[in-house]
Amino acid sequence: MNSELEALETKIDQVVALVHQLRAENEVLKNQIAAAEAERLHLRSTMTAARERLEGLIEQIPEDA
Repeated sequence: MNSELEALETKIDQVVALVHQLRAENEVLKNQIAAAEAERLHLRSTMTAARERLEGLIEQIPEDA
């Protein structure tokens, strides 16, 4: 009976350690997602500005009749 309790305690300790590890990994992944989202928004803004600039330059090109 005592060995069964010790085995159960060992397994519980392993589960608790795994939960802590997964929580830490989850936090890292959340931070990576937030950074990727910020970069995506920055790139989208940059692309929009570039598109608007190109459209402005295209409007300045004289049309040959």
